[in-house]
Amino acid sequence: MKTGKEQLSKVSERILPHIHRTPVLTSSLINEVVGAEVFFKCENFQKMGAFKMRGATNAILNLSEEKQAKGVVTHSSGNFAQALSLAAKSLNVPAYIVMPDSAPEVKKAAVRTYGGQITECPSTLKDREEAANRIQKETGATFIHPSNDINVILGQGTAAMELLEDYPDLDHIFCPVGGGGLIAGTALAVKHFGKNCNCIGGEPLEADDAWRSLQSGRIETNKYANTVADGLKTQLGDQNFPIILENVEEIIRVAEDEIKSALRLIWERMKIIVEPSSAVALAAVIKEKERFKNKKIGIIISGGNVDLTNLPF
Repeated sequence: MKTGKEQLSKVSERILPHIHRTPVLTSSLINEVVGAEVFFKCENFQKMGAFKMRGATNAILNLSEEKQAKGVVTHSSGNFAQALSLAAKSLNVPAYIVMPDSAPEVKKAAVRTYGGQITECPSTLKDREEAANRIQKETGATFIHPSNDINVILGQGTAAMELLEDYPDLDHIFCPVGGGGLIAGTALAVKHFGKNCNCIGGEPLEADDAWRSLQSGRIETNKYANTVADGLKTQLGDQNFPIILENVEEIIRVAEDEIKSALRLIWERMKIIVEPSSAVALAAVIKEKERFKNKKIGIIISGGNVDLTNLPF
């Protein structure tokens, strides 16, 4: 599939009736801390609370009517489970969601609220994939991967595209790196809509598979991922990695205390609820702030789905 400027524009037009065009917020205090102008694209205000609504919607809209009628299936313990459920509900498409039995009840409840039909399984990737394959065979539903699907990637890229429409002269756009869908889409948007702009990722030191993948030129994995940024524990895929390898300037790794400090800064100074994964991008800017002094920086705030009973402060 083409991943050019025209393609991204069409995706943006296609999904616009089904998503929110989220606001861009600034904080003079954070600008002082960083020594640069920072513009936050607030996907925590997106439908279901995260950028993943964009990719899920685009992926479903790309299916034929016949395929839509049979439904969609994914395996996810978090935001994509909710995103695909809500996107499917708004388009009258059945959604089958495979979730690990260890997933928090609050996330399962959200998926059910959005109309997703949950199948629980043990938490290994093998068990998740087997359950999703079984549902595919039984229902004829189309499998949609949370991050390693070109239609999902293009959908996620529309957040940065909107940010660049509002602020065309950004020098850098930062976003967190987990499964790779957001940063691949963001990098494509920067490539086609930015002017002398580049895309930089932020990643937890405790789950730095994407950083290592850029060094080695092949997809690396994490044996352990003991990070507060629970949305970033997944790994890159064969669809998004080539895009990242070609179009992402660099990935900056941040420690757990740096993530928590950036998270607190956003909560206290901007008065918005964001999840720890979202703070990783700001933490990366702050860590290397001498390099980015006096620059114009965009940050994708990826989501705001927080377990309020388990805050990291």
